[in-house]
Amino acid sequence: MEFSSKDMALRAQKKILSKMATKASVQMFIDDTTSEILDELYHVSRDFSGNKSEAQKVIKDLIKIAVKIGLLFRNNRFSTEELGVATDFKKKLHMGAMTAISFYEVDFTFDKEVMEEILNSSRDLLLKLVNTHLTPKSHGRINHVFNHYSNPDLLAKLYNPSGPFRPNLTKICKGLNKLVEDGTI
Repeated sequence: MEFSSKDMALRAQKKILSKMATKASVQMFIDDTTSEILDELYHVSRDFSGNKSEAQKVIKDLIKIAVKIGLLFRNNRFSTEELGVATDFKKKLHMGAMTAISFYEVDFTFDKEVMEEILNSSRDLLLKLVNTHLTPKSHGRINHVFNHYSNPDLLAKLYNPSGPFRPNLTKICKGLNKLVEDGTI
């Protein structure tokens, strides 16, 4: 492989970002609404698992992946075919957000198989998108995040209308609604 300073700079940016994926340092990449959603997802993960460090790791993995993909987009690293996969992923993400909001707004309509399918197919599209761009360690992060949030027990507790996570789900869906309305997802 021939030397390319552009490739070297991109690798350095990804490496630096992977080391500094903290809330303060990613604010330049992640908007306030998304940050609020991530905070609520953290609280749900922490309270569901009872493990603060595991909840932090899931959110940190999610942030690292989002920032790295954003970096790849900004540097025009995706082929035409991959951009098609990215479009499919965005459509699936939009559908997932709309489904999550609908399940929240209409009590007792939650269907964990539907939500699991959306999350699993989103994960598969994302893995396909980054297949040649990110390391196996990053692929593991994607699996970690999606496997965590597609846990049927977590989803059932999250969508229980009288459950402990109702206030978190309210804030998550409010944020998702804003992102949908803004056209972000």
